[in-house]
Amino acid sequence: MQRISFGFLFLAALYVSASANATQDQPAAASSVQAASSVAASAALPGLPVPVADNPAPHIALLLPLKSKSAGLALAADIVKQGFTAAASVQQGLPVRVYASSDEPKEAVALYRQAIANGAMAVAGPLTRDGVAALAAYPNIVAPTLALNISEPPKEAHKLYFFGLPAENEARQIAQIAAAAKLRNATIISTGTTISKRLATAFAEEWERLGGSVTAEVLFTDDFEVLGDLPVAPWPEGTEPKPVSAVSATGEPIVSDRPLPPPIAPGNMAFLATDHDKARLIRPYLNPTLPVYATSQLFKGNTNKQLANFDLNEVRFADMPWLLQPDHPAVMIYPRAAAPLAPEEDRLYALGIDAYRLVHILLTNRTDTALPLDGVTGRISLSNQQFLREPVPAFFRQGLGLTADTLAALNAAKAAAKAAAKQAESAGSPPPPAK
Repeated sequence: MQRISFGFLFLAALYVSASANATQDQPAAASSVQAASSVAASAALPGLPVPVADNPAPHIALLLPLKSKSAGLALAADIVKQGFTAAASVQQGLPVRVYASSDEPKEAVALYRQAIANGAMAVAGPLTRDGVAALAAYPNIVAPTLALNISEPPKEAHKLYFFGLPAENEARQIAQIAAAAKLRNATIISTGTTISKRLATAFAEEWERLGGSVTAEVLFTDDFEVLGDLPVAPWPEGTEPKPVSAVSATGEPIVSDRPLPPPIAPGNMAFLATDHDKARLIRPYLNPTLPVYATSQLFKGNTNKQLANFDLNEVRFADMPWLLQPDHPAVMIYPRAAAPLAPEEDRLYALGIDAYRLVHILLTNRTDTALPLDGVTGRISLSNQQFLREPVPAFFRQGLGLTADTLAALNAAKAAAKAAAKQAESAGSPPPPAK
């Protein structure tokens, strides 16, 4: 079985393009043809037959498991291709040619060699971890190549790079954010799933590396009694926290009237290595003054999710600008998918956009000047052949996932509306209708 490590449910993505226009950074078409021939010739290995060229021309090759027998993998690959194409429509250049596979570990090297023979100037893919491992073992990477998963870079493969959405990286980044907030004692709550274990382990390792202490590790399997032993202030006897189940006409949560526990001691925090649904069950049982952190697994978008998100009020997390800041100018320049995507799919689509930009940077040899990159998935830097993504810190408030900038903008808009209403009232005219 192929191992998949992209996003939390599917794959990581990439999109590529380069330009055929004769500019300072982009080779002219004629020189591109010569370069493609040179690259193809250098790709030949003694003892291996040279692939027969199929309509050779300079292009960007995208290796995707579009023919996979796994419906989830094939769907994710198609979403990657959509993001790829969306970025190409904004930054047009060399044509993108898709090479579809059904079994990446067996086909990765063959497709790569075929792409080079066909004139590929750069390659994006494979997507699965096993496919990437197979390509990484190939000793003749001759064109800038961006693998769409994370792996240890080979010692001699200077043209092979890696980009993906490993869950562990987000957990480590959350540990860094919490440590920067001067928190030192962490309670880790996991659910026993594979992804939950990976999140918990990555967070704990980074937390302790930063000098923090893991004071408790709790395995939650819908047994709320295990939450009673957490190192947080207990709820007063006779009270039972319940998830929010309704909101008022003004959008405020309707909560039960219950006494609150005393504030938690400074320096304590909890990390939820869980998904959105489990976090909703757990959060009401934690002290409301306890800082709680999680990964983007908790964020399902701001559309029709306000009621569900009320239970996660003030939980801190991190996610990509593509989901948290859709009105940001750097995000708005790229078209959205034609059909609505679930958040986990939208992350792959967005990753494809940034991967396109990264391959273009590699193709034009601008890693020293174009990085770090403010991408739609976060701020991207390069370290040891791996492109690292720094997501945007955020938190839940009033049922919405917000960044500090977004909250400031909302507060400013509310203040302006309030001032306008007050001015209209003093002038004797009716206030403007609420939006």
